[in-house]
Amino acid sequence: MNCILHLSTKKKQEQILSNERIETYLYNRQIKKDCDFNMWFFFPGPESFAMSSLGYLWLYRALDLTEDIDIERIYSDTKTTRLMRDRINVIGSSFTFDMDFLHILKFLEWNKYEFKAKDRKDSEPLIFAGGPVVTANPEPYKEIFDFFIIGDGEEVNIEVVNTCKIMKDKQKSEILKELSKLEGVYVPSLGQSSVKKLTKKLTECIYTPILSDKAFFPETFILEVERGCANRCGFCLASYMNLPIRFVEYEEIIESIELGLKHTNKIALLGAQITAHPRFKDICKYIENKIDNGENIEMSVSSLRVDSFIPEIVNTLTKAGQKNLTLAIEAGSERLRRVINKNLTEEQIFTAVKTAKDCGLKGLKFYGMIGLPTETQEDIEEIVNLSKKLKENFKEFDFSFGFSTFVPKANTPFQWFGREDEKSLEQKTNYLKKELHKLGIQISVSSAKWDYYQALLSRGDSNLTDYLIEVYKQGGKLGAFKKAAKNLGINTDYYAIENYSYDKKLPWDFIQIRPGKEFLTSECINLTGVHNPSKPNLPTHQNN
Repeated sequence: MNCILHLSTKKKQEQILSNERIETYLYNRQIKKDCDFNMWFFFPGPESFAMSSLGYLWLYRALDLTEDIDIERIYSDTKTTRLMRDRINVIGSSFTFDMDFLHILKFLEWNKYEFKAKDRKDSEPLIFAGGPVVTANPEPYKEIFDFFIIGDGEEVNIEVVNTCKIMKDKQKSEILKELSKLEGVYVPSLGQSSVKKLTKKLTECIYTPILSDKAFFPETFILEVERGCANRCGFCLASYMNLPIRFVEYEEIIESIELGLKHTNKIALLGAQITAHPRFKDICKYIENKIDNGENIEMSVSSLRVDSFIPEIVNTLTKAGQKNLTLAIEAGSERLRRVINKNLTEEQIFTAVKTAKDCGLKGLKFYGMIGLPTETQEDIEEIVNLSKKLKENFKEFDFSFGFSTFVPKANTPFQWFGREDEKSLEQKTNYLKKELHKLGIQISVSSAKWDYYQALLSRGDSNLTDYLIEVYKQGGKLGAFKKAAKNLGINTDYYAIENYSYDKKLPWDFIQIRPGKEFLTSECINLTGVHNPSKPNLPTHQNN
């Protein structure tokens, strides 16, 4: 029996009003009813975050446009569902942040599914995940999900769901065996020795397909300008996971902007290195001309690199309503910036600030990191020295700092380095808070305690599944992580703090991802000068 399809006009409006939200679909959607194949697509966070998640919404759109598949979006704060549990054939979940596992386990419990795939009935749906966390390292979660999508999922996601639909009357084991033949699909129960990470060519512009007043960025049309970052900072998963850098064609971007402006005046450009787009200045000029011709357009970007902070770009952002921007400088000293491959000079930073002020911005927020490999107290002091110089040279201009503590990420050059101990990080944090407060500079720092457990998850292995389930059962707070480790005898320092040797076999080595482990090793040595991170007397200051 096929779905009964309804045009998405009146029916959709009724659904919108009943749910007390306004949603505008930017594609020819059809309301489906009584489909033979039904799917829940879970977002491990509240609806507001989901409706501002470009990847999640774009994957939803693709499946929503697929015939004979009825898909429903589910969030961590969903109270009731349109599709009944016993009619669900497959469940997909995004997995963007390490702590998402807590929402995922809650979702499983709420819907009365066993936490481990092997304990779920053959009559129950297959459950899979994709996203940055499981692309980098799925091993801590391999017993929870039936399979994973490794890498860019736009195309294989449809193949996966169609395969499940075609084989929906088969045993799970048969379906999983067929799914494992698809490139980029990892089925842990089959013991695959290697899985190739999917890298998609950007043949189209990905944009927000549904505008919502409930989104974290309400009624904002987000579009992807490029994917990846060629600068390759040593700690950065977003860069290494998305190599090589790829650009959307200028004409595709302009066409998407025009589509968005038919429905909203708020536009956000997305990309880890958007200013590297060969025609980024043309994109800005296109928007600026519209504003000059009387159109009310608000445009924002996530952050800009200091060395791309030029008047042509900043002027457009100022005209589009931006009053403050974020610049990622990562570290206070030029030495440490060279170590992490963030090759910025103090002169470039000052030039960027001058450009910002001259173009009418009111302030800048600098993003940095504490506890990077080879960092010394001198590097921390350089942050304060830089701040003093900026305050002296740019009076009545607002500066603020946001810091996180270093978290080693799988498949990056710094994956072999553990974290500093918590006491040392707290001393550095307190020093910065005290000194920057004297200068009248606001500062925010991520929780070193929570970052510790992010590191544990990032470099975790299959031994952690029971631990994660126990953490959830104990309430998922900081105390739960400690209590669960004690109960199960888990040495959390091994994952979070210990330095690894370059020849150590890592849990995620089976993922075929470019540029590969050999290059990462060479790059780590070139950047840090450290030939064996596992040695106890790790040098903390290299003459780079």
